[in-house]
Amino acid sequence: MLSKKVFCIGELLIDFVAENQGADLSKASIFTKKAGGAPANVACAISKLGGRSAFVGCVGEDPFGTYLVNTIDAFDVDLSLIQRTSVFTTLAFVSLAENGERDFVFSRGADRELQYDSSIKSLFRDQMVHLGAATALLGGPLEKAYSHYLFDAITENAFISFDPNFRADLWKGNEKTFIKKCMPYIEKSHLCKFSLEEAQMLSKRDTLAEASEVLHQIGAEIITITLGAEGTWVSTKNTQQTIPSIPVSPVDTTGAGDAFIGCLLQQISQLPSHDMISENESQLMEMVEVANRAGALTTTGYGAIDSLPDRNQLNITE
Repeated sequence: MLSKKVFCIGELLIDFVAENQGADLSKASIFTKKAGGAPANVACAISKLGGRSAFVGCVGEDPFGTYLVNTIDAFDVDLSLIQRTSVFTTLAFVSLAENGERDFVFSRGADRELQYDSSIKSLFRDQMVHLGAATALLGGPLEKAYSHYLFDAITENAFISFDPNFRADLWKGNEKTFIKKCMPYIEKSHLCKFSLEEAQMLSKRDTLAEASEVLHQIGAEIITITLGAEGTWVSTKNTQQTIPSIPVSPVDTTGAGDAFIGCLLQQISQLPSHDMISENESQLMEMVEVANRAGALTTTGYGAIDSLPDRNQLNITE
């Protein structure tokens, strides 16, 4: 049976990763160019693990945009829906602390120029749509297109996945707006992936159980809250538990969450019906265990896309 295609919508950008400066961008002098952007990372993770993915986003008609298109194309991601613009490609400058944790500074450009394409709607029929929101809720054509695609996914019976990807640098002083804009996506999603910070912010609750209860009440059917080295908290209407991860020595946590959700979506895409994931909770927990390995292994190399594991590394068999 042909697996479902996962349409990943949002930003594709250049990560300039600072080298040898701890966590202080002001002291950085050497940067390494890496392809990035959460939805693009997810699309690459899905394809690298043998799934089918398409990327919907916008990059500039400049050398950086061409580099990004070529990088994603090498992963066999469907790029037929990508758009190019005269606006310069979006850049992110990333600093890494000794434990691999990151700090971001963004220079926004082409990603916000994505125009809604009504012809895509029919492609969503009974497929999967992943909405990664790092820059998608910041206004402009991208945000309008994003909300249209959410509606299209609902009307076409697509499995909807949402990752808010909160970036403090982008939302300083506007956290309440971020929370408000996330609500329709949480309400309509079958699967939501949060960091602990995001879950607490969006639910206004401190504990995992209480945060999950609020997020379920908003509408999310399956909730995953990534906890770094501790693993992932999984909550459904009937069960809640933490699935442990594997021990690694992280050097760069960029893209770990994207590898996690990409691996989880790839596994779900193999099911005959996406309703099955809600009905078989033991299978869901097994899928999260594999996805935890994907996220952990991604932190052992530099660059989100370059470090994505393959099926052999995850011990996945047909």
